[in-house]
Amino acid sequence: MTGSLKQKTVNGVIWSAAERFSVAGLQFVIMIVMARLLLPEDYGLVAMLQIFIAISQSLIDSGFSQALIRKLDRTQVDLSTVFYFNVAVGVFLYLLLFFTAPLIASFYKAPELVDITRVIAIGLAFNSFTVVQRALLTARVDFKTQAKASLTAVIVSGIVGIGMAYSGFGVWSIVAQQVSNLGVNALILWIVSRWKPSLVYSWKSFRELFGFGSKLLLSGLLDTLYRNIYLIVIGKVFSKSDLGYYTRAHQFSDFPAASLTGIFQRVTYPILCTMQEDTGRLAVNYRRLLRVVSYIIFPLMIGLAAVSTPLVSLLLTEKWLFTADLLKIICVAMMFYPVHAINLNLLQVKGRSDLFLRLEIIKKVIGVIILCVTIPMGLVAMCVGQIFSSVICLVVNTYYTGKLIRVGFVRQSLDLLPILLLAFSMGGLAYWVTTLIEGPALQLCAGIGVGVVYYILFSIIFKFTEARELISLVKRK
Repeated sequence: MTGSLKQKTVNGVIWSAAERFSVAGLQFVIMIVMARLLLPEDYGLVAMLQIFIAISQSLIDSGFSQALIRKLDRTQVDLSTVFYFNVAVGVFLYLLLFFTAPLIASFYKAPELVDITRVIAIGLAFNSFTVVQRALLTARVDFKTQAKASLTAVIVSGIVGIGMAYSGFGVWSIVAQQVSNLGVNALILWIVSRWKPSLVYSWKSFRELFGFGSKLLLSGLLDTLYRNIYLIVIGKVFSKSDLGYYTRAHQFSDFPAASLTGIFQRVTYPILCTMQEDTGRLAVNYRRLLRVVSYIIFPLMIGLAAVSTPLVSLLLTEKWLFTADLLKIICVAMMFYPVHAINLNLLQVKGRSDLFLRLEIIKKVIGVIILCVTIPMGLVAMCVGQIFSSVICLVVNTYYTGKLIRVGFVRQSLDLLPILLLAFSMGGLAYWVTTLIEGPALQLCAGIGVGVVYYILFSIIFKFTEARELISLVKRK
């Protein structure tokens, strides 16, 4: 990368990380406090609605965010057209969920979901007003503004949620926390954003942006359906408590995996878009990005699996211990999340949303087959199936990357194998250490301490270039 692009990337990563980790960190702390006050079934009830909210959010965006970011000559007409479309879809989907809430409650045999659905869906309307603002800020690699809005929203909503949990409102404390978070965030983005819509709408602009975004919309819907189909199955086949355990395990694993991947994805996407016509340069920077992200996330996920039992016992109390058993398995599946995400990001950079959609269809068919096989075996087996699905889909994801920039599965595997081996050996050592000590606090400290020292020491001994790359980025800053 050139000096200016590199500096822009570093600045973007820093502010994106500040937003993601301050927000995710606070949300994590809030979750811990509320989980100690609430029951697993409270979280299970809200999780039953996650698929409906997630699908609705995908429909609101409709791939327009990525289309706007990629279009370097976007106009006010483009932006206003997308804005009015987003708002119209958001209002429509809220009304749809409002009137179908009894059907959702009947499906899960949980009458309390009627009122919960109608309140929690208000967040969709809030989000529909901020799609364009977020896209513009991301295109400018301006995550400082987004960080301020997100952090303020989390603090306010956290106070609301914890206060209601202490007052005995149960599941409604979770609902209030989520809705107030989205509402405050939307309000702040509107106040600080320098963009406002004009009274104009263009079908030509809509067709142009939707031509690219529609493929991403379908891909996003497939991905959303697949990621949340586990919640439907668990909520329908198993108990609300089991769903609560599962969602907490996923929240623990998402904190490092999804947060870090999201940071690098949204910062590097607009940067890599500027290289979309230079395949050689794109390939070099793509491989570098993949190695650096994996060097950070692989040990975090394996380390989290190694210390999951003392971590959950200490933070959530022993009533949540089944979460630790699920977390060990989910962490292994989620460690490959950044590799999947960055491979798919490349297809968007190259403008191949058609290939993006094709891959999503293939992967989801594979995943559903594995899910159907594992359902009769129980919840633990379903989580193990996610590991097999992740590995198989990794082969599928890298196929077109190899075609477009000659960085396919074999090349990526060779790049990442040393990092993978180091991470697994570190995790094995950390887990072994926890078995030698009594007490969750001491187990956690010993496991983390030994794991960190081991990973850093052997990175230096074997001269991992990724470590030098990270040190170099910090020194430049």
